[in-house]
Amino acid sequence: MILLILGLILWVAGHLWNRWFPSAYAGLGKAAYAVSAVMIIAAVILIVVGYRATEIFVLWPTYPALVGLNNLLMLLAFYVYMQTTTPRGTAYFLGNLKHPQLSGFCIWAVAHLLVNGDLASLILWGGLIAWAMAEVILITKQGEKFDRSKAFVKSPLLHLGISLVVFVVVAGIHTALGVNPFGG
Repeated sequence: MILLILGLILWVAGHLWNRWFPSAYAGLGKAAYAVSAVMIIAAVILIVVGYRATEIFVLWPTYPALVGLNNLLMLLAFYVYMQTTTPRGTAYFLGNLKHPQLSGFCIWAVAHLLVNGDLASLILWGGLIAWAMAEVILITKQGEKFDRSKAFVKSPLLHLGISLVVFVVVAGIHTALGVNPFGG
């Protein structure tokens, strides 16, 4: 559990240190991106190792019927997250979200909470939801706008198709790691 919590702390620090310590971040120049990347990669490793090593302590029951809802939410999460690749308003729906990546991230975390009712999952997915919401608040307070001028997916159908491909690839990775995302 300690590694999981340390990983979450490092994840938050890797994403927010530019806001907490802007002068230190700016002082590193382009190397700041590398520092952030190393922190986030280390965080993911700690999170995965910590999550897999944590003893299961069930907090609420999960139901097989929720697997289908989880998968629908995951597809929606990828669709919303990838709206950063489209010009504003190009997506079929939800195309004008101010923070599509963080919104998609929250949907992703909520979907995982539906099918994982244990303490480690609550800490992991709940912690990631709290981080994403804190990011939205900080970004909004600082008045930052997401720049979609470099958006490369102009077709709503292509956007949906890419989202489906990403969903299939991620489902395949889960299956290869021994976690069947379709139940059973």
